[in-house]
Amino acid sequence: MLEITPALQIDERELQIDFIRASGPGGQNVNKVATAVQLRFDVRAASLPDEVKERLKHLAGKRLTSEGILLIEAKRFRTQEQNRADALQRFVELVRQSLVKPKARRKTKPTQAAKEKRIKEKKRRAEIKKIRQSMDW
Repeated sequence: MLEITPALQIDERELQIDFIRASGPGGQNVNKVATAVQLRFDVRAASLPDEVKERLKHLAGKRLTSEGILLIEAKRFRTQEQNRADALQRFVELVRQSLVKPKARRKTKPTQAAKEKRIKEKKRRAEIKKIRQSMDW
């Protein structure tokens, strides 16, 4: 079980971890060894509350495929173990962020003083621009 919070754990069987070859510089090591990690998590079939799934889909952005699979690639390090730990850490952090309910926005109206200040500033700018205009003698 992968612990997200003390109250929420995700079964590691819901995660699919594949090792792939990393791209970029690194000599023969890059060509021979599959050190990069690709973590897949099916958000639709996850054992998470529906509202958390929706927030997770929103937070995932481009990392979410059209089939609803969250894809995290980790290739910062040279070893599989470090990249696997990095991918899991990033996944846990993303799920933790999706657990936080966003604060509801309350509509507000500008105060009377703010309206008057805005109009006063607009008039002042208009006067400055009027002075700058060329006169037709």
